[in-house]
Amino acid sequence: MSRILLVRHAMPEIDPGVPAELWRLSAAGRAAARELALLIQPGARFVSSPEPKAMETLAQIAGDTRVAVDSGFAEVRRPPAWTGGDVYRAAARAYLNGADHEGWEPRDQVVGRFAAAVDRHAAAGGTLVIGTHGLAGTLWLASRHAVGWPAEQFWEALRFPDLIEAP
Repeated sequence: MSRILLVRHAMPEIDPGVPAELWRLSAAGRAAARELALLIQPGARFVSSPEPKAMETLAQIAGDTRVAVDSGFAEVRRPPAWTGGDVYRAAARAYLNGADHEGWEPRDQVVGRFAAAVDRHAAAGGTLVIGTHGLAGTLWLASRHAVGWPAEQFWEALRFPDLIEAP
């Protein structure tokens, strides 16, 4: 049995001219991620979403320990157009509450790929630290009844970075 810890990525450098899935961490984000390293016991295994902000967050936490990459932990796929700020937050809240947005990955597909990735990596036992994102992680946790409804409240309370132990 594995202990599963989700790490929501640290704060990236937001660049409206670059798709969000390509954003890298800000200097403050790297420093905040390093602080989480103190909460992880030695011997943990690390696996990350392929998105730079998640990989860099886990790299800061893992130090010299290898970080594997699995696309199952990527954020919800959605159109690359920048909406930012309140517009994005409103769309994300609606999505978490069941609204279907054109071009957004269906929630059941997100949960399915995330759960399959967890199964692939948790089978080895021990502590598994997963570098991921707010929406995808929230949907998976909600599917396990680990967050109450509305899930948007859990998502909105997540920090950059944040550490959540999965039940």
